[in-house]
Amino acid sequence: MTIVVTGAAGFIGAHLCTALVQQGKEVVGIDNLNPYYTPDLKRARLAQLSDHRAFTFHELDICDIAQLDELGVRDIKTVVHLAAQAGVRYSIDNPRAYIQSNLVGHAEVLEYCRQSEGLDHLIYASSSSVYGGNMKIPFSESDSVDRPVSLYAATKKADELMSHAYAHLYGIPQTGLRFFTVYGPWGRPDMAYWSFTEAILKGEPIRIFNKGDMRRDFTYIDDVVGGMLNIIEQGPKLVETGAPARVYNIGNNTPVPLMEMIEVLEHALGLQAQKEFVPMQMGDVKQTYADIDALQRDYGFAPATPIATGLPRFVEWYRAYHNV
Repeated sequence: MTIVVTGAAGFIGAHLCTALVQQGKEVVGIDNLNPYYTPDLKRARLAQLSDHRAFTFHELDICDIAQLDELGVRDIKTVVHLAAQAGVRYSIDNPRAYIQSNLVGHAEVLEYCRQSEGLDHLIYASSSSVYGGNMKIPFSESDSVDRPVSLYAATKKADELMSHAYAHLYGIPQTGLRFFTVYGPWGRPDMAYWSFTEAILKGEPIRIFNKGDMRRDFTYIDDVVGGMLNIIEQGPKLVETGAPARVYNIGNNTPVPLMEMIEVLEHALGLQAQKEFVPMQMGDVKQTYADIDALQRDYGFAPATPIATGLPRFVEWYRAYHNV
């Protein structure tokens, strides 16, 4: 059985591929190594997989995913689609990148799955951003998500709708995952915990949006990967009637104030941050908080890593990776 992982050089994708090959799974990773952030980091993640014979990597765009057939990739049972243009703030200035990658790319993956005989399950990445400025907490999968506050969020909601339509029309079992602020070693440079770490070590000020009045449901990468492995192993949990499609929150179920996160980071670094308090950035939200009851019920998801444990692990990795 072969598992295809798109976005294999990304933060979550690389961790998932590593976990899968350690379980003895045959994994085909694809990624276009785009320059949204340095491709050197993506190549370094892939280098961690170079000794695993069960892992094969192809550098290609998801809009050309049909090339997998030409490359001889067969017997695919599961596709984990994580490739996307990430970042809420970047979407404000570069909307076309999101339309191409998140809409056209997702549609191409759906078409590939539709034409793949024997495919049992498509798992794809959505985002907590779909909840927009939802004032009801915690955020539940049954909440209305039809008023996004960023184009990134709009594309992720559109992906969910396209997936539901393909599940309904073609019977493709699908599971969408709304990720809540995933962090940890090998993370993304555009995330606050990374940029704060970099600035503090350089003695530069950090910009704190909404004057620090923000909360995030920080979710450690190992907890996320553990949940995804359960989903891959157990397969789709289908509803009794309707399309074979489900969407789940995958978060820590414990929102952390932004200022508390900064305090944990300062302690881990042994340095004080120079703080610059600024207004809320357009497209951002004040808080996120995941209701994970459904994922716990259906797949036994049980996040176990508080930020006081996970963030120092990131700092330790960051120092080693950058030789700081």
